[in-house]
Order: sequence, then structure tokens, then C-alpha cells
Amino acid sequence: MGLFDFLSGSPEKKIKGLQKKVTEKYGPPENRQKGLDQLLDLGTPEALSALMMRFTVNAEPSITDAEEKDYVYAAILRFEDEAIEPVKAFLRKSDVATSWALKLLAKLLSEADVVALCVDLLGKLGPEYTRDPEKKTVLVSTLGDLKDERITPALVPFLEDPSDEVRIAAAAALGKQKDERSREAILKAFVDSHDRARVKATLADTLLATGFGVQGYREKIEAGLPEGYFVDKAGVVKKRE
Repeated sequence: MGLFDFLSGSPEKKIKGLQKKVTEKYGPPENRQKGLDQLLDLGTPEALSALMMRFTVNAEPSITDAEEKDYVYAAILRFEDEAIEPVKAFLRKSDVATSWALKLLAKLLSEADVVALCVDLLGKLGPEYTRDPEKKTVLVSTLGDLKDERITPALVPFLEDPSDEVRIAAAAALGKQKDERSREAILKAFVDSHDRARVKATLADTLLATGFGVQGYREKIEAGLPEGYFVDKAGVVKKRE
């Protein structure tokens, strides 16, 4: 560290201090706002990364929290291409506030690039146990709302995730894709979810939405369908009016 850095404080130390200020959820709003504006004035990738941390805490009152997060969202977007790498870096390392990062990237990247990033991150996370499944759930749900040939193969493994929330998100997302490549996995997941009522209910809706036939699994599907659902003569799941 040089003499100037010693006297004035290094940029890294300053950014670290400002990050602490903007994530102080019990502090006065004006203190957080000042910290946000100082980070924006710095405008470096490191400052933007620190700014993103504001999304990871919930301050009181909730209306102020929402206003501050909207402010940060709009401010980061103004950096356009310069914001892409800091937002990507945040998404890769943080297990929370995934939805805010993806909301930003949806504005900054093409849909194909968003798909590629989500598929890559899900591939690295895998259908393994995680203490907090929020990140996987958000990534899976995001892919469900997009269209791309890479999506279905990326989603199918998460029908076997240890978390019911992830399984439900994967089932719902595959229901939107209506890709025949997922039929066998959906049917198998339904049969294997005999002790997971919420998962099974979502999978029943997925079969209803996709119109996939239950050939090869009919007896087990019929035995496990929630009340009001049935399999018609063509082997397709229907719901009674």
C-alpha cells in the first residue's frame, strides 16, 4: 500500500465500508442512500458488485426497502454493458437475490445468453442437496418462461432434486416447455413422488398441460392421480369439470 492509500484509504477499503453501510438493514435510510450514491459515483466493477449486495438484505419498513432496491436496479441498468460482468459475478457467487440479478440480465443480455448462463449455473449446482434451494428454484423457473432447445435437458435432472420446492419448479417449468423429450422423466417422477403430495399435484398439472400420454405407466399414474384427475381412453391425463 502506498503513502496516499495509507492516508486516504484504499479503494478496496472504501468500497468495503460502503457495502457495509448499504447493507445495514436497521440503520437510517438516509445513510444507506448516501452509501448507494457513493458507490454509483465510483462506478467501478467492484463498486457495482458491492451495490448488488443491497438486494441481499431486507430493511424496514418494507416500502422503503422496495424503493431502495428499485433505485439500485434502475441505477445499475444505466451502466449498460459495463454492468454485465459484475451482475454475472454476483449471480455466480451469491445464493440469494438471484431473481434481482436475473431481472437485470434479462435487460442487459439476449434471451439466448440468459439461457446459456442459467443452464451453465444449474449444471454446476446439480440436483444435489443445498441448505437453501432458492437459487436453483429461481434459475429453473426463469428457464421455464423462455424457449430454447437447451432448456428441457437442463431442467429434467431437477425432477429428482432433494428439495420439493426445486422439484415443483422443475415440473411447472417443463409443463410450460411441452417438450416431448421430458415425457418419460415426468412420468417416472410422478410415480416416484408417491410420498410427496405437493410434487405429485404439480406433476399431475404438468401432464394435464402437456397432454403427454401415460403409455408404459398408466396403471401407476391412475392409482396416484389426485382427486378430480383421470386418464382418458387415449391415455392422456384430464381433469373433471
